[in-house]
Amino acid sequence: MEVHPEAGKEGKVEKPSCALVELQGDSSLQVEISDAVSERDKVKFTVQTKSCLPHFAQTEFSVVRQHEEFIWLHDAYVENEEYAGLIIPPAPPRPDFEASREKLQKLGEGDSSVTREEFAKMKQELEAEYLAIFKKTVAMHEVFLQRLAAHPTLRRDHNFFVFLEYGQDLSVRGKNRKELLGGFLRNIVKSADEALITGMSGLKEVDDFFEHERTFLLEYHTRIRDACLRADRVMRSHKCLADDYIPISAALSSLGTQEVNQLRTSFLKLAELFERLRDLLYRRLRALADYENANKALDKARTRNREVRPAESHQQLCCQRFERLSDSAKQELMDFKSRRVSSFRKNLIELAELELKHAKEMENS
Repeated sequence: MEVHPEAGKEGKVEKPSCALVELQGDSSLQVEISDAVSERDKVKFTVQTKSCLPHFAQTEFSVVRQHEEFIWLHDAYVENEEYAGLIIPPAPPRPDFEASREKLQKLGEGDSSVTREEFAKMKQELEAEYLAIFKKTVAMHEVFLQRLAAHPTLRRDHNFFVFLEYGQDLSVRGKNRKELLGGFLRNIVKSADEALITGMSGLKEVDDFFEHERTFLLEYHTRIRDACLRADRVMRSHKCLADDYIPISAALSSLGTQEVNQLRTSFLKLAELFERLRDLLYRRLRALADYENANKALDKARTRNREVRPAESHQQLCCQRFERLSDSAKQELMDFKSRRVSSFRKNLIELAELELKHAKEMENS
């Protein structure tokens, strides 16, 4: 593995030795990021695919993709009405190495109060921090693709095939200010609509399964958010302590900040995932509201004996959409529950092993 984390230089990282999550799926479509190159203003990911599906012309091929193309693929799924009853994997975060590069640049400017040994330790830690962020970014982009490839429905999307197989640039641009503002306003409208559906309208859930899931996710999301805030405060306290003791002990700096920072990041991603699940329940509740409104409109049409047939057709479409969303959403939530328990157990074991390792090192030192 070759890495050049200094500010302004390119960095290359090969595929991490371990994945962030364990994904279940058949071997007919395997996707991974074999390597990635970091430049000052972008990261180029090499996406390698192995597949025996008849759709592809070859059984093994690779393409080079940038972060904006990952966002394009995610938006294509979100905007597709056919996937309203499915849990769309969250988009990977934008690569951001500016903070680490600035620290390296400031360190390179020199400080007469720091000895040569202390300077070497600080530089080594900053390079390790840069590399850790780089690996994390690459892994999260890979997990996004692997979750799509493992999903029985999302893996068959045409845009996904194009992303994996088309060898040239997809000519995807980032969103301009107008589009970003439009997305922000749509989120506000969606939040207001959700509050109206669940609160003012008095609409109640008709299925105990979804009511239980909604209550659980709301409470779980709140607790994860609170835990994230507490972890953030602990991280800041440790960072301040480490900054004071860096000239004395660079090892204490790593122990005081790195692990807590990883814990905070995990809480943030978990909270984001539950927010996605809440969006799924909102879309189903929105469909239920449309179905109830269609029933009322049909009753009015029958009372007036006017436009009964169009009202019946609209009511049937709303009913079919609600039932379709209910079936797919129930399966999605049940699958996620099993994955959540497995991943939580795995991460808890790894955390316990890491704590034991640190305790033994402190005892021996």
